[in-house]
Amino acid sequence: MSAKVKICGITRPEDARLAVESGAWAIGMVFHPESPRCVDHERAAEIASAYRRRCEVAGVFVNTPLDDILNTLGSVPLTMLQLHGDEGPAYCAEAKRRSGLKVIKAVRAKDAHAIRALSAFPTDFHMVDAYVPGTYGGTGERVDWELAAAHPGATPLILSGGLTAENVGEALAMVRPFAVDVSSGVEAGPGIKDPYRLQSFYDAVRSATAARQG
Repeated sequence: MSAKVKICGITRPEDARLAVESGAWAIGMVFHPESPRCVDHERAAEIASAYRRRCEVAGVFVNTPLDDILNTLGSVPLTMLQLHGDEGPAYCAEAKRRSGLKVIKAVRAKDAHAIRALSAFPTDFHMVDAYVPGTYGGTGERVDWELAAAHPGATPLILSGGLTAENVGEALAMVRPFAVDVSSGVEAGPGIKDPYRLQSFYDAVRSATAARQG
């Protein structure tokens, strides 16, 4: 089975449509104000309403008060929460309980301890992203795949961090994640997806999977 693909940093309906029609398992929209890919609630609601029955629609939050997340859900019909900050296990559990949605807990892979710490999070998915001081995701920096491959337990792993069509095959072979997450690697600019890069990424994922199975 081919690894699933999550396209993050969606800001435009046309990019969401392209991602979904290409076969995305999930799309992600960023609600972190400091991100160059932050999307406003009106646009996010339009995208989520159009595609939530065709793929998972994740909202990316960074150290956001839970009540603020719930307020967002009042207008944006997400299907998953991606918690990409310093949220602890208790916060993640409460976010899942109060929202009723699936939860992805992301960590920035500074070292092996950060990877091992994921075992404390009983979320639906774990995500490993690159560590860049002072920045929470979307950097385009490549994660250490050897660290990611040491991910503990049976929780499905989503690999993020600097993935492109040129390197995703090697990443899949080394880490064997449930899914890969890409944002800057398929962009013409922050929040603007490039159709050629997007298709090339999907083709590379499918080719890597076919080579492994063959």
